[in-house]
Amino acid sequence: MARFLADQGLNAQFSYAGRTMSPVAQPLPTRMGGFGGVQGLAQHLRDGGFTHLIDATHPFAAQISANAVNAAALAGVPLLCLQRPAWVAGQGDRWTRVSDIAKAASALPASPTRVFLAIGKQNLDAFAGLPHHFLLRLVDPPVAMPLPDAQVVIARGPFTAQGDAALIRDHRITHVVAKNAGGMGAVAKLTAARELGVQVIMIDRPVLPERAEVSEPELALAWIHQTARRGA
Repeated sequence: MARFLADQGLNAQFSYAGRTMSPVAQPLPTRMGGFGGVQGLAQHLRDGGFTHLIDATHPFAAQISANAVNAAALAGVPLLCLQRPAWVAGQGDRWTRVSDIAKAASALPASPTRVFLAIGKQNLDAFAGLPHHFLLRLVDPPVAMPLPDAQVVIARGPFTAQGDAALIRDHRITHVVAKNAGGMGAVAKLTAARELGVQVIMIDRPVLPERAEVSEPELALAWIHQTARRGA
């Protein structure tokens, strides 16, 4: 999306939440960090003279997305969500779908096993009391580790099915826990789990306020031009 905006020469700003130490560089002016909630974001939109807001955050960044909906309404700015389609289980997949992190922890076996915990670093506490060995793959080293038996691999996607299959085999993984983020960058672990017959605990996306939504940057760019013409 950022590349499309830059190539079009549109006056745009890219905003990172600031949770990653070394985020990917973007071809747009970039800011880092929060806005101070709904009111802060609404004021930022007004002060910057922004005419459109695209929410392209992670599908599980529920608070950020809810704030964006409310802030856009306060500022009188049209909002569009750019979000990857959710993954769907196919033939050969062994998925157990759950609604949240706590239910994912409960869905794991009671006896010790080996778990690829592919959920990032924000919600590890929910698994702290379980007897399993956990494999974590993170972009940045964790500041603190609440899991007593865990191994961390530092890596940044996109990943390959062949590489993730090797990772799962090497660590003797029996279960993968994943958020349904969608997209191609992180789907490799699901392809590998299917090929190896590994059980997947898939966490459904949170329910968010109703908003306009597209799945491709080209559609988001078309939306910008259409809404700009209507507002002219």
